[in-house]
Amino acid sequence: MTGGPPVEPTPTHVPPHAAPPGGALAAAARAHRRRLYKPLYPKPVYYRHLLRNGLIGASMVFAALMVGVLGYHFTAGLGWLDALVNASMILGGMGPVDPVRSDVGKWFESFYALFSGVVFISSVGVLLAPAARRFLHRMHLDIEAED
Repeated sequence: MTGGPPVEPTPTHVPPHAAPPGGALAAAARAHRRRLYKPLYPKPVYYRHLLRNGLIGASMVFAALMVGVLGYHFTAGLGWLDALVNASMILGGMGPVDPVRSDVGKWFESFYALFSGVVFISSVGVLLAPAARRFLHRMHLDIEAED
């Protein structure tokens, strides 16, 4: 006797119409357990995910910044550098530097401020996703070790 739980023999041929042993609910529970107990990704894979998500987050911020620069330049009549400063300040949550006098520029500034808030929060979420996933996965593995 090996001391472990008895191992059920697996059938060599299961007809396609046959239900899994224990029913569909038991099969779903086994699949869920298999999915939960995956090991952590190795460090190089984790670092690759961090780099990829960092590039995605940076490109989101850059694209939003370019929308702001172009919008401020063409709707508010600001110079390129002033448009960059205003777009950067709005995107970072600080507020505009130069006052916008045209109605079209004010409409753009209003919508750009809302857009910037969503983009900035989303890019931070994209950036932190691999670290959060690893942290939560590690916490789950620590609970498994205690069981």
